[in-house]
Amino acid sequence: MHATTSPEAGRRVGFVVSKAVGNAVIRNRVKRRLRHLAVNQLATSPDHTRWVIRALPPSSAAGAELGADLGDAWARCLRKLTR
Repeated sequence: MHATTSPEAGRRVGFVVSKAVGNAVIRNRVKRRLRHLAVNQLATSPDHTRWVIRALPPSSAAGAELGADLGDAWARCLRKLTR
């Protein structure tokens, strides 16, 4: 996960899900799950931030731990961003 600040208004998030994660159906399912989880995290991030989330192959089989992993990574990026 990577975060940067931008002079443009608002918060944005992008997803990178490679073919290593699975076929198109699985990749789209992973993106939908991450998009749903990221909405809650975006509310806690500062304005003018851009987020890039890269899904690794184990994310296709992840259950509830996907949300926990995303939350942990998001918190780490926020700490780095505020330094």
